[in-house]
Amino acid sequence: MEDKKQRTPPQNRSLHKYCTNLANALNDAGLDMKKTLKPEIDIPWTCESVKTHLYKPILKSLTGKESTIDMDTKDPSIVYEILNRFMGEKHGIIVDWPSRESQSNEAMGIKKSI
Repeated sequence: MEDKKQRTPPQNRSLHKYCTNLANALNDAGLDMKKTLKPEIDIPWTCESVKTHLYKPILKSLTGKESTIDMDTKDPSIVYEILNRFMGEKHGIIVDWPSRESQSNEAMGIKKSI
């Protein structure tokens, strides 16, 4: 049995940043969550709702892992590729996986020029 390493702290930060960025992109595109019993209520996406309703179901389907804390170092990339491809094909939304450089720049208040 292969000894897999647990996800790293930078991977964890990237996961949370990605979920936040995806939530913002979905909200900006007007693709909010709808409460099952009250479909007329618009519910904005958050980092946690992206993790709970989008990221974790893919993780569980691929690996059987229910929590992101159980991910190894390869899981984040695999889940990201599937989720990003789906979002791009279904909704035209593509969000880059955060790099160390982008997170470092953001922490220093440097915005990416477009």
